[in-house]
Amino acid sequence: MIDISVLYGGLETPSTPHRYGRKITQITPPEHQRMAVAGSAKARRPIVVWNLTRTCNLKCAHCYTDSEAKKYGGELTTAECKAVLDDLADFKVPAVLFSGGEPLVREDLFELAEYARSRSLHVVISTNGTLITPEIARRFVEIKFAYIGISLDSAIPAVHDKFRGMEGAFERTMRGFRDCVDAGQKVGLRLTLTRHTADNLDQLFDLIDREDINRACFYHLCPSGRGKSLDALEPEQARRAVDTIITRTQGLLDKGKRVEILTVDNHCDGPYLYLRMLRENNPRAQQVLEMLGWNGGGRYSSGVGISNIDFNGNVHSDQFSMYRTFGNVRQRKFSEIWQDTSDPIMAGLKDRLDLLKGRCGTCRFKNVCAGGLRARAEITTGDPWAADPGCYLTDAEITGEPVLPALANVGSATAERL
Repeated sequence: MIDISVLYGGLETPSTPHRYGRKITQITPPEHQRMAVAGSAKARRPIVVWNLTRTCNLKCAHCYTDSEAKKYGGELTTAECKAVLDDLADFKVPAVLFSGGEPLVREDLFELAEYARSRSLHVVISTNGTLITPEIARRFVEIKFAYIGISLDSAIPAVHDKFRGMEGAFERTMRGFRDCVDAGQKVGLRLTLTRHTADNLDQLFDLIDREDINRACFYHLCPSGRGKSLDALEPEQARRAVDTIITRTQGLLDKGKRVEILTVDNHCDGPYLYLRMLRENNPRAQQVLEMLGWNGGGRYSSGVGISNIDFNGNVHSDQFSMYRTFGNVRQRKFSEIWQDTSDPIMAGLKDRLDLLKGRCGTCRFKNVCAGGLRARAEITTGDPWAADPGCYLTDAEITGEPVLPALANVGSATAERL
């Protein structure tokens, strides 16, 4: 994730220590919103994206699990899930994100969330929002979910409904947002950037402002599941979209709104942001470069700081990489699977810089971006170490001036601030 509000806007958020190795001094977030912090990005335990169920009440165009409104077999039982939560708590993962399918269709969701909280786990949910009611929103607050992420693909109802495969989905999702806001629950918007959604980002930011939404995550498309049929943004479209996100984020912060805006699944957003700050003579540009270096981009993401458990208990390097499994939690603990580097791909993900090929292998931002999203590269090319086709930086930007300072030791230097 690239936190635009923190990097460009100078905002402090509960995730700043975890993401950028810096203490927060201006805010005191509640305990349930604080994430465990490692001494370095390399030493992080993984955030666990857990697809509790494949079943979903919608049929979204970009669904990486290709989910439908039907019952799927082989899903973990409540008892099995609790055993996994015990292991995750003992392993001290920074957060568990319950996803799907649609996690709210699991009847034991709140039982599992309560159990996770009893083990002091940081709990998040990713939902389409259509099943949220005032009562459910109050349950989120009572259990102390750190954050509720709700997918919204457009501020234009017809566009969202078409993308989600259900007429009326927009209105039901907006009711879910409002129920969470009314209950006092931290809530955020999630959107996948495609040619269908990137053209109306201004209207979406107007909605974020108007509805008092706390956070928004803009995901770059990974062509997995049904997302394979969607058209990714061309480089110039991606640049325009990211510029809009940066500009509108600063506009919200200038109005005094403490809104967390992030981009996800394309770590070249970090160098792009840094280069923009250089052009603007922003005095914080070098500091931002150091923070990006500490974070490490893809270097400490999939296979290190991000993980996935699917509906049947299979462990993957991230939620888009379900084509490769490293083990199953029914046979071995997640913590054991995650630390086992006998598989060359898992070993490579944990130390990938020398394996990167093409533009990613020679890029001057390699220590900052580290090859972006490996799943997108492998799905597109068949090679897990090929250049990420989602990179929209120009050849001049990845090879040219200004010359960057050495970043090899940035992580250890900034970790001392914690």
